[in-house]
Amino acid sequence: MGKITGFLEIKRETPTRRPIGERVHDWQEVYLPFEADKLKKQGARCMDCGIPFCHQGCPLGNLIPDWNDLVYRDRWREAIDRLHATNNFPEFTGRLCPAPCEGSCVLGINDDPVTIKQVEVGIIDHAFDKGWVVSAPPAARTGKRVAVVGSGPAGLAAAEQLNRAGHSVTVFEKADRIGGLLRYGIPEFKMEKRVLDRRLALMEAAGIIFRACVNVGETLSVEELRKDFAAAVLAGGAEWPRDLQIPGRELRGIHFAMDYLTLQNRRCEGDTVPDREFITAEGKNVVIIGGGDTGADCLGTAHRQGARSVTQFEILPRPPDERDPASNPWPLWPNIFRVSSAHEEGGVREYSVNTSHFSGVDGRVTTLHAAHVEMVKEGGRINFKDVPGTEYAMEADLVLLAMGFLGPRREGLLTALGVKLTDRGNVWRDPNWMTSVPGVFAAGDIQRGQSLIVWAIAEGRSAARGVDLYLMGRSDLPAPLK
Repeated sequence: MGKITGFLEIKRETPTRRPIGERVHDWQEVYLPFEADKLKKQGARCMDCGIPFCHQGCPLGNLIPDWNDLVYRDRWREAIDRLHATNNFPEFTGRLCPAPCEGSCVLGINDDPVTIKQVEVGIIDHAFDKGWVVSAPPAARTGKRVAVVGSGPAGLAAAEQLNRAGHSVTVFEKADRIGGLLRYGIPEFKMEKRVLDRRLALMEAAGIIFRACVNVGETLSVEELRKDFAAAVLAGGAEWPRDLQIPGRELRGIHFAMDYLTLQNRRCEGDTVPDREFITAEGKNVVIIGGGDTGADCLGTAHRQGARSVTQFEILPRPPDERDPASNPWPLWPNIFRVSSAHEEGGVREYSVNTSHFSGVDGRVTTLHAAHVEMVKEGGRINFKDVPGTEYAMEADLVLLAMGFLGPRREGLLTALGVKLTDRGNVWRDPNWMTSVPGVFAAGDIQRGQSLIVWAIAEGRSAARGVDLYLMGRSDLPAPLK
């Protein structure tokens, strides 16, 4: 695949990020355009490796060597066909996925991996520019109505696949706009919402019905849902945030990360959010507890809001700069130190830190108290122990909790349906993606737990096949996951 000697002649190249001094003053995407000629060269680096481990790294089973080769050969129309064959929304994954495929790239054993993610987003954006991405209503309808509860990536993928199979699909979303995590959880500087809106417009034109401001289990009863639809897909995500139950947690100025990000995204959408309800970092000393992607999203948002200082805490040790071949061998996801665009913009990253308590004045947080910790294994479990003498305090006017999620919220829909849960609190499902309630299926974080967008899309596609099989007795829909 690609140019036979391309991986020897061409070095990895990624798009240039806009100047920091420019981008922190707006909400536009941070990357500059990547020219088609450069993309062709990057596609040429894809080796004829024999066994493409990038397939293993991608939950969708994307045909990566195929479309790398087609881009190299300037066959863009065929490239988008290969890309869409396995991925409903490459414009989302190409911008937001951490690219486990690149971690599994054979070239990455002893060189920089192929820029798979950039080629992917280049193909889909080129296809949109050329007008090749159009709505595709099914040739015939089955007469079966299916409800999808939740409009994040899993729900949207399931909806599109079921619509392709000819079922009449209605997507319910409790928020006031469609998109779920993609709408209100992802900052504009990572993906402008025009990218989401153009895809939703195509889906609607293909016959999918979107109903916002509908909280199934409350504004729409479970009884109505079961009566009006032959099947339902639960794709509500993992919305129960991990809290920090320590002294001082009740102080004002301590918020969950998603509450913070959602409000800023609403303002970016043009909504009027009163100042008394808005959470802003302007002029404040901000501490973000959690070192993952959500924490980085908070970091970039705080920069753009004009924070005085931003510190990001992570309880784990700092990852190494290079993969450890003994504990983290290829083709596993490389656990290495990474610098996102938000980290590049400023702020301090602290590792091996545990917050012990908060203190404040007049009911508002002013100080965070922490200590450095060491990670130890005891009885096969990992524990964190404070290092004596490392205790310290720092100013904190705004604290954002970005420590992940514990699973789906139980109250409302799940309780009303009476679905079985796993021992981790996620929705249980059988090999065909059906829950313990006949005709009700589950996909995405609601049954998997907190995960990646690419996994959500793969699960939505797989659950759609399960629904189609349940309704029709057979299915031609693909299922990348079992």
